[in-house]
Parts: sequence; C-alpha cells; structure tokens
Amino acid sequence: MNALLRADEVTYSYPQRTGGLAPTSLTLAPGEAVLITGPSGGGKSTLARVLTGLIPHLYHGALGGAVWVDGLRTSTTPLWQLAERAGLVFQNPALQMLAWTVEDEIVFGLENLGLAPAEIRARVDAALEHFDLASLRDRSPQTLSGGEQQKLALAAITARQPAVLALDEPLSMLDGPSTLALLEALARLASAGNALVICEHRIPDLETIPGLRTLTLGRAEKPGDAPPAGDYPARTAPDALQLEVAGLRVTLADREVLRDLALRLPGGQVVAIVGRNGVGKTTLVRALAGLQARTGSVSVNGERPDFGLVFQNANLQLFNASVREEILYRVPDADPGLYAWLLAALGLARYEHTPPLLLSEGEKKRVALATVLMRRPRHGVLLDEPALGQDAAHKAMLVRVAHALAAAGQIVILTTHDAGLAAQADRILLLGPDGWLADGRPADLQHDPAVLETLGPSAARALGGAA
Repeated sequence: MNALLRADEVTYSYPQRTGGLAPTSLTLAPGEAVLITGPSGGGKSTLARVLTGLIPHLYHGALGGAVWVDGLRTSTTPLWQLAERAGLVFQNPALQMLAWTVEDEIVFGLENLGLAPAEIRARVDAALEHFDLASLRDRSPQTLSGGEQQKLALAAITARQPAVLALDEPLSMLDGPSTLALLEALARLASAGNALVICEHRIPDLETIPGLRTLTLGRAEKPGDAPPAGDYPARTAPDALQLEVAGLRVTLADREVLRDLALRLPGGQVVAIVGRNGVGKTTLVRALAGLQARTGSVSVNGERPDFGLVFQNANLQLFNASVREEILYRVPDADPGLYAWLLAALGLARYEHTPPLLLSEGEKKRVALATVLMRRPRHGVLLDEPALGQDAAHKAMLVRVAHALAAAGQIVILTTHDAGLAAQADRILLLGPDGWLADGRPADLQHDPAVLETLGPSAARALGGAA
C-alpha cells in the first residue's frame, strides 16, 4: 500500500533560536494514526508544520531531509496544492481564524477546494453538528471562548477531509463531550482512509483510537524542583485573604454569560474552575481581574482585588525582545531574589535571553506567569488554561508553583479542562450556565456525574488518584 505521508530523516532549526527538530522519520499509510509525544519544546509543533508544508513555505529556517504528502514533495510543491491534501489544526486556534462568522470559517476552506455549493452546504451542516457549533453559526470567531475556537478550527479543517490531517494539541481546551465528539470524528476519518498525526499531552483520552502508534520526540528532561515555598518573597498570613463575589453579572453582545454568581474563597488553597466550553470560565477570571465590565461586587477583604492574570493566549501579553526583558518590563526596583526564584521555579533560566515569542506555547505560558508574579499582585494569581502546551513534568512544575503561592497565603484560581491538573487542586468548582453545579475536594467529586462528564474520559481515573 502506498504511503500517504512519508518523512525521511527530516530536521529543522529556527533562525534566532536553539532547538527545533532532531532527525525524524515517519511513514503513514491510509487509515493509520500516530500519536506524537515528548517534552514541551521537543519539536512536536515543528514536526506538524513540517509534515503539512508550512515549513519551509511559511517558516524560513534550515530544513533538512524530505517529506512527501500523497506523493508530492513538500519543499517543491506550492502550499496551495499541499493544502488540498494536508490540513493542520494549530496549537493556538486563534491564529487560524479568518472569517467574519463561524459558518463562513468552515465555508472558506471548502470554497477554496472548488466544491459544488450543495456539497459545501452538506459538509458545513455536518461539521457544525458534529462539533456542537450550530447555535454559534452566526457568531464572530473572535467572540468565542478558547475551547469554542478550538472546536471551530477542528470543524473547518476536518470538513475539508484532507488525506493527511495533523492536529497540534487538539484536546487542550475541549470539555468532555467535545473530546468524545472529536475522537469519534477522528475514528471516522481513519476508517475513511485518512492518515492522522496527533500531537498531544492528554494521552489517556486518546486510548480509544484503535491501532494508534506512538512516536516520542525530544529527550525528556526532568525539571528541577521548585524552590521551597518559604522562598517565595511575597508572603501573606495564612487565611488572611478572603475573596467575596456577589451578584456577578456579565453580558457580552446581548448574551448574558454570567448571572447572579456568588463565590467566597479564602487564600491558601489552589482552586480549579471547570465547566463546558463557552460557559464563562474565561469571562469570570477576567471579571475577577477587573478586565471585564460587569455588575455585582468583587472584593478581597473589602477592597478592590489586585490579581495577576495569565491569559489563555499568552501571545497577547508577550512583546519584549528577551525573556529577561519581558519579566522585568517596567518593574521598578525589581527584586533580584524574586526574579531568581521565578527563573528556577518555572524552568526559564535557559531561555533568559531568548525572544519569548519564539518559544513553544507551553514555554510562553510560563514566561507570562513569571511576568505576572514579578509585579507582586497583592491578592493572588488567576491562570486561564495553564495546562496548554505543558508536558507532564512541566505541568507538575506549575502545580508546585501554584501550591507554593497558596502556601504563601495567596488566592490561586485556575481554569482547566485537564482532569489531571484539576485533580491536583485543593478544591474544584464546576461552573454551569446558571451558576455552580458542584464544589468540593477532587477526591469527593470522583463519582459526581456532572464533573465526570465535563472533564471527559480520563476524569474518573484522575480524580480517583487524588483520593
């Protein structure tokens, strides 16, 4: 059987950056699927770009070896021609949103294939249905949540039915039902003869894909332990902080996202907020940080909160020429002890002089957290989907840092769809359309059907392990 995808000793290095892709070979026949694993920064995203032709056509580093997609050599075939045969769902879905509406985003790629109007309509309707986007078809992609954008990117690419489909962390922002829908869609594509390349850290959720092979990139480097919590130079007395939220309402484009939400959280614990895509988790942390217009009251010890917020899309808060400059940007009288603690605790010392936007998505998230903490927010930190781009070791690093902040008396709130990360929090809050649906320690929620449905296939195992 002829290979749909073949890579022979392919290598790549980025300009102005160490690392890239070590020599890698891969062959996929129709109907075959491979899971690409490895540490953050190990080359998974780079390989996905190489296999679909974005490298070398859109990235101008040093490419070695050769890649063929459906018999065409990627380095000498125009990108438009490769796009008829290969599709890539980006790790950061916001980067591939082009159209004015959700429906038009899916239509755009199908029209470029020259399909008949009836075929386009059938594929659009099927994609909207499969990814639960029908009610959003007239919304602007820019108004969607990160998880909804991820579903839209998946819908737009899979609707094209490319012979080769590469997905870069496709599960990172999906809730449980959306994860199951994607796995079903991937199974259908494989059965239809497509070749699938899946770069992912949430490995247990992919166990249902039959015959999935695994290719590991990069050398696993165990990050050093975070410095002791007592070394974090911004301590608050235990239980000294109390977040109070009452009657919180947020309306976006005539749509009420949050209504009459109440919340009371003390400092000293790590709290994970989970919920379905589009339920309002990002809106909530923006409101707590004072970045979202709202009604109702939000206070810490009776005063306006001073939280640091790490965005879901770290690209929006990184703009300096080096990691060092980013962390120290406009920080008066920067504390060298805190700076050293952050570099060590977040594994950033090796990137101190690297432009942050050249880092992997996981590395960018850790830089963004360092910039927030360097400013010493008085009340705590809000982390929106911190697991994006993090391998198991770096996820554990983030958990250690979060608990170090909590041990220093800070309020620590994170949003996540990652069951393993939620299981390591002190408390889980499940947000529904009308308010809180569950609240408790991870071990106490391991049999809660709403929590299990929301967090997906690996939730029961992850929460049970927290007991």
